[in-house]
Amino acid sequence: MSAPPRDRTERDNAHVVVSPESAPTPQASRAGRNLPAAILVGLGLLGIVGASLYWRPEPFVLFVVALMWAGLWELRQAFARRDLHLPMVPLFVGAAGMVVSAYRGGPEALFVAFVLTVAAAVVWRALDGSGLGAVRDSAAAVFAGAYLPFMAGFVVLMLAQPDGEIRVVLFILLAVANDTGGYVAGVMLGRHPLAPTVSPKKSWEGLAGSIVLATAVGVLGAVYGLGESPVLGIALGVMTAVTATVGDLAESLLKRDLELKDMGSLLPGHGGVLDRLDSMLITAPFVYLVLSVVA
Repeated sequence: MSAPPRDRTERDNAHVVVSPESAPTPQASRAGRNLPAAILVGLGLLGIVGASLYWRPEPFVLFVVALMWAGLWELRQAFARRDLHLPMVPLFVGAAGMVVSAYRGGPEALFVAFVLTVAAAVVWRALDGSGLGAVRDSAAAVFAGAYLPFMAGFVVLMLAQPDGEIRVVLFILLAVANDTGGYVAGVMLGRHPLAPTVSPKKSWEGLAGSIVLATAVGVLGAVYGLGESPVLGIALGVMTAVTATVGDLAESLLKRDLELKDMGSLLPGHGGVLDRLDSMLITAPFVYLVLSVVA
């Protein structure tokens, strides 16, 4: 696949490098997003998460399934630009199976559900024909299953642990702090590009802002939420900033390859569901592992 022109406009969530050439429009913030809409949508999502976790964990599990279905649909639309066709029926069924299996059966059940989903997707596509197209579509299906529901399964694994609701809330607040700290520091101080060939608007100053705010949230969550050492919070904050940035850059590479600005338009001010979840998906396994070992 060929990369799009280097001067193509690209939206990034945080770590913004301010340049004279990137003057904002009246409707957009300096970071190239509709900030009021982004704030309202973000608060709405946090409200849904909080409400779904308040009484029982099952509504949150269903919410994760709905997000996975929306993300898979966006990925299907994006991949179609490159003549890649995802087998949606086995992926939809498998996504629900992975999320529910993670909550009910733990890591082993999540892995088994992932393997079964991949096998079902490959067989489903093979029934439509063979050849290079089938190989490409099957590989795309494996990527979709691993990138979305399998990674999201680690969030549900946190929920199934003791104090699971607190762990999930801490994970989400770490992600919010990473984005907010990176966004504010990037807009106000961003001068040095972090990865100009991948995501020109991300800056080292934005990454520093992400680390500072995520670490502060991590320390508060570890001490007052989990009753653990502040060292755990520092580790969580730094790790979240690094893994979330890797997740952002990975999706930026994918979007550049697909010649897309956003993966979708379901979330005003953010883009699509995948644009909102990209950093969280990569971060979830690491936060789960650290909390499982330490907390």
